[in-house]
Amino acid sequence: MPLSNRSLRLAGAALAALTLAACATAGPDFRAPAEPKGAAAAGYAMEGDPSATVARLDPDARLGGAWWRAFGSDDLDRTIRQALADSPTLAEARATLERAQAEAAAARGGQRPQVDASASAQRERINTSSFGFSGFPSPTINLYQVGASVSYDLDLFGGRRRATERAEARAEQAAREADAAYLTLSANIAAQAMRVAGLRAQLAAVEAVLADDRRIADMVARAQAAGGEAPSATTGVQAQLAEDEALVPPLQRQLALARHQLALLVGKSPAEWAAPDFELADFTLPGEVPVSLPSQLVRHRPDILAAEAELHAATAAIGVAAAAQYPDLRLSASLTQGAIKPESLFNYSASGWSLLSGVTAPIFHGGTLKAQRKAAEAEARASLARYQQTVLRAFVQVSDVLAALGADQDQIAAQTRARDAALANLKDAETAYRLGGGTLMQLTDAQRQLARARRGLAEAEAQRYADFVQLYAATAAADWRNAYPLEGAAPAG
Repeated sequence: MPLSNRSLRLAGAALAALTLAACATAGPDFRAPAEPKGAAAAGYAMEGDPSATVARLDPDARLGGAWWRAFGSDDLDRTIRQALADSPTLAEARATLERAQAEAAAARGGQRPQVDASASAQRERINTSSFGFSGFPSPTINLYQVGASVSYDLDLFGGRRRATERAEARAEQAAREADAAYLTLSANIAAQAMRVAGLRAQLAAVEAVLADDRRIADMVARAQAAGGEAPSATTGVQAQLAEDEALVPPLQRQLALARHQLALLVGKSPAEWAAPDFELADFTLPGEVPVSLPSQLVRHRPDILAAEAELHAATAAIGVAAAAQYPDLRLSASLTQGAIKPESLFNYSASGWSLLSGVTAPIFHGGTLKAQRKAAEAEARASLARYQQTVLRAFVQVSDVLAALGADQDQIAAQTRARDAALANLKDAETAYRLGGGTLMQLTDAQRQLARARRGLAEAEAQRYADFVQLYAATAAADWRNAYPLEGAAPAG
């Protein structure tokens, strides 16, 4: 059947409206923020910071995936794997991501034509008197109806498109926040494992000191039996032994708390899960870690990318508020089949249809729409400020860790020298005391120096491992949804 002129005009008007809708989108288009000041610099260190020779700046560095495997510990790998599967923190992040992705899908669906079906059956008594037919009987009839309707918002000024853009940016933000949650959780577990290993190393150092105390006590007891020491000498040695034994309970308490905290991170109660007996000797110290330049860090750190996605969503919200100030055109059509007998329901004579185009335009809203746009613009400026602060915080975190690693190197070297010197001094003091050329006070002082040096070295070594963990956490690209997929995890969007 040929189209009438009226139909052609309607089709042309609809086509023109669609063309206009494709071209007009209210609000500013999002552009990634300019590179922050200092991002083009060659490094992170402030003048005067300790030099960390273990870190190598590399423009192509992009650490990601199971970064903790660099420490070579199977126990650490198993612990983190279990946490990634069982931790409520990560489960919450995954659920939040799935919700944001579903909301983005719903927003995209709102841009498409909306089709609905309806059906009804009713029994009705018609009151003929209400139509002015007095004396006529009022019949009771059955009415059956089926129908369908379709509607489409032409989105002339892009309000729905901006709303979809905002929802997709929020989904991206949730994805990056899930990445950050994964990175934070794995880093916290690795750091806690290093703490457990460090406390165990300190306990081992104290046990070595106690063994020396007991050996000296035996030496003094033999000297006293031979008449070379007064009875009070034994009291002094026993007092030193008791003082060193008092160092054990606080370390044991800290170790228990660290193990309990590890269970919490894994997502288990202390009664149902026991932390591995981590030892510093079980970890491999990375010889060199490639660290991305500041200009690259802003493109793969998850917290920075989440802040950028938040800024994108806030920018799109300006478009949503701006489009609300302009007219909106919606097309709709409906087809209804109605009959009093089911067998007549689908006859052509039982059909009815309607075509409708409707325009709504704001006239007066008391300044509400303008105020909403201003609020959206202010929120976008606040999001930009939060993004800039996130970038600065990231730079400072990397600088802190690099400076700490540089200090760790110097501290471990100094503590090693102090331990070796204290050990040699103790041997000399023992020999002098055994030969009668030294005093008990010199011997006990040498023992105290060795005890402090051993504990200091254990603490310094544990701190260096913990700082390495922080370096990975500060510079890694948390692409876990692709590099380390988990059952039930949302796919990368």
